[in-house]
Amino acid sequence: MSCANGSDWIRKMSEATALMRRPLGHYLGLEYSFDVIADAEGGYVILFPDLPGCMTQVEALDEVSTAAAEIRQLWIETEYERGASIPEPSQPETYSGRFNVRLPKSLHRRLVASARRDGVSLNQYVMTLLDRNDALAEVERRLCQLDLTHARGARTPGD
Repeated sequence: MSCANGSDWIRKMSEATALMRRPLGHYLGLEYSFDVIADAEGGYVILFPDLPGCMTQVEALDEVSTAAAEIRQLWIETEYERGASIPEPSQPETYSGRFNVRLPKSLHRRLVASARRDGVSLNQYVMTLLDRNDALAEVERRLCQLDLTHARGARTPGD
């Protein structure tokens, strides 16, 4: 294959790809999530995880929305004009709200008795216990982090 034929093949493939992709308006109308990260030196960095290299920086939080919309549009238009593929937004994981748990019969019996005593279904009772204990576990994690931070800060240079 000669270089001329190779160039023709690349051009034809680019044209075919352009015909197969959706119009620019489709991509501009998609909702892409973005992250806002506080910069240690001040301001905020805006990153679009689904759009490689799509990022910008702002000084104040009230600028985030406008700057994010502008950089997303500019990135999509530029990539579209270059003939590059534009990824669809990733979808967050979805949860059914259901899962099965195997537990000892004695615990099952105690949970049923407690739910009856409280006048709620077993499902509602277990859901309340899980939610309460998950919140408690989060508080404990944060307290441990504070203890570690405080312990590090309490050290003297000679330690």
